[in-house]
Amino acid sequence: MEIRAARPDDCPAIAGIYAHHVLYGTASYETEPPDPAEMARRMDRVLGSGWPWLVAAQADGSLLGYAYATQFRDRAAYRFVCEDSIYIRNDARGHGVGKALLAALVDACTAAGFRQMVAVIGGAEPASEALHARLGFAVAGRLSAIGRKQGRWLDTLYMQRPLGPGSSEPPAIEPI
Repeated sequence: MEIRAARPDDCPAIAGIYAHHVLYGTASYETEPPDPAEMARRMDRVLGSGWPWLVAAQADGSLLGYAYATQFRDRAAYRFVCEDSIYIRNDARGHGVGKALLAALVDACTAAGFRQMVAVIGGAEPASEALHARLGFAVAGRLSAIGRKQGRWLDTLYMQRPLGPGSSEPPAIEPI
């Protein structure tokens, strides 16, 4: 398995991985899977902002999963906080793909200048909570019954971890 930067030609596989989670899981609160063109638009926005989008690829080029980060909220004061998203191909779950992707994403976000990473875990998925905890995230809060999907109310779990020096020192350049 190789962790590498995502490319536009990865979008059909990314859309396929995500579609499974949209249709059968609770991690995403989308109910209609986006097509590859929409995934390409999303990828363009992330990469165009200078943020990381990574994939885990097998030697044959097939994708096992992907992860990316965006600024947590659009307002300027949030510019040092990112939110991670990670999705693993259903048949590749439980084999360390998520841990490898998230570890690489943490490194990439630190290099990009983010100081905090927030995980917004839809459905309060236990596997995602455990993965994030293994990588140093702590529970920051829970919103109860915030989403409804598959005939049930879903909680959203917030987890957070510092990146680099976190909040122990100001950023090198702070224009605002």
